[in-house]
Amino acid sequence: MNNSTNIKNINSSKIEIFDWKLVQAEMKNKLGEDIFESWLKKISFVDEFNNYILLSVPTRFIRDWITSRYLDQILQIIKVYKKNIIRIEFNIVDQGVMLEQKTTNKPLDRSENISFIKDSYLQYNRIDPNKRFDNFITGSSNKLAYEASLKISENISHYNPLYIYGGVGMGKTHLLNSIGLELKKNNKVMFISAERFMYQFVKSIKSNDMVKFKEYFRNTDILLIDDIQFISGKEAMQEEFFHTFNALLDKGSQIVISADRAPNKLSRIQERIKSRFSGGLVVDIQKPDYELRKKIVENKTQELNNLYVNQIQVSKEIEDFISNEITASVRELVGAINRIVSFSRIYNKVPNLTETKAILKDLLNLSENKVTIDLIQTVVCKFFKISKNEMLSSRRSRYLVRPRQTAIYLTKILTSKSLPEIGREFSNRDHTTIIHSVKTIEKIKEKDPETVQNIDKLKNQILYNNKENEI
Repeated sequence: MNNSTNIKNINSSKIEIFDWKLVQAEMKNKLGEDIFESWLKKISFVDEFNNYILLSVPTRFIRDWITSRYLDQILQIIKVYKKNIIRIEFNIVDQGVMLEQKTTNKPLDRSENISFIKDSYLQYNRIDPNKRFDNFITGSSNKLAYEASLKISENISHYNPLYIYGGVGMGKTHLLNSIGLELKKNNKVMFISAERFMYQFVKSIKSNDMVKFKEYFRNTDILLIDDIQFISGKEAMQEEFFHTFNALLDKGSQIVISADRAPNKLSRIQERIKSRFSGGLVVDIQKPDYELRKKIVENKTQELNNLYVNQIQVSKEIEDFISNEITASVRELVGAINRIVSFSRIYNKVPNLTETKAILKDLLNLSENKVTIDLIQTVVCKFFKISKNEMLSSRRSRYLVRPRQTAIYLTKILTSKSLPEIGREFSNRDHTTIIHSVKTIEKIKEKDPETVQNIDKLKNQILYNNKENEI
């Protein structure tokens, strides 16, 4: 198991108190064999504490999926066997490493080099074994930050401090983590977010234990601090950070800092601290260009294809669409691929382009304000080859009723307009007519696949103005 986890070894008395096999059997019984085999079987029991238990899973994706869908049910099942358990913590640990430890009965190394605050190592103060230099994908937007980070892992204090800044989800934490992974073998490494640093600082003041706090943070070879902007406005903590910073530089320790903006743009932070940051190497990570986005999407897709062999195959068309349309951050790119894969596993099919756009709607920077009732009426009229005057007339001819009901249905699901508002836009029709139209189309969709296909085409054209598939 990765040295950075610092997790207590499972002993026999713990196993007698808490039988994880019973919990697994109950999960399979309560949540079904399919869910258990696909997801829950991958959970391993690590340790039990006073009022919570620590479990491990092999990847961040699996952890996020389980916590978002099954965590409450798992906790309820656990509470049947241990009533005092009130929460579950997850650690991401490679299962092959866990298996090696179990087969060799090798105890966990307690004398590791990572420095941890004793009672808070679960609170994000750990190095993730999945964020390494070899799986950090580089392009023109992040090449300099990558090269500088790599140089530090080869030669401590080459750039000191190294200050990496960029927007949310650009890979700053990944680089800090990679540096920590490389250097922890031969150095004492402290990897912590500025938020956690602040928490420990306040906690130490309250407990009258500042000596121990200083010892933890100054007795280290490598200090990695993530999101330094969070110390903004905290004068007392900035004072302590400044002295810690200087003490580490004086003893030759390496300091690496990440932030969401350049040092001179940090607000409510002491000028002397900003000056120290600027005195080292300052590099930025910009938004990924198309080539980098494409590489990230291809790599992530391949990684998930390897994880779920013969279960998913994301098409080239969808990969290209995601690479072109999602430009904000690397994190959103990865999140988009995860959504597509989740859809594929749930429905046992790879989504087409229209379904992909619906799944990723909130990531595509599409504003509902662009969808107007007039636009919907125009698109529907063009599709059914009728005029807008005919659609809005009081005539009840069959060839007019269906397009009118379709337009009303699309208005209801694609806008936030109220029923009376929709009625007014369709020649002052009563809200009961609007309800009837929506229900009619919903019933037809249940029986007629062609109607479903037509509705999807219309939604696609209204929402995304897709010229390639224009009807």
